[in-house]
Amino acid sequence: MKLLWRKSSYSGPDGGDCIEVASGLPTRIPVRDSKDPDGPVLAFPASSWGAFVAAVQNGEFPV
Repeated sequence: MKLLWRKSSYSGPDGGDCIEVASGLPTRIPVRDSKDPDGPVLAFPASSWGAFVAAVQNGEFPV
C-alpha cells in the first residue's frame, strides 16, 4: 500500500523541523520526519492522534 504523505501546514519554506502524516489507514496515523522520508515511521492510534491535534490547537503545548 502506498501512503499519501502531507506536510504540516506549520512547515516553513526552508523544510526545517517538520513532520509529515499520511492518511489511508483506518485505525492508525503514520508520522515521519519530513527531512528523512526514507527513515522510520511512527504509527499512532487514530484516537490518540486526534487528541494530540486537538491539544495543539487548544494551545496546550506552549512554545
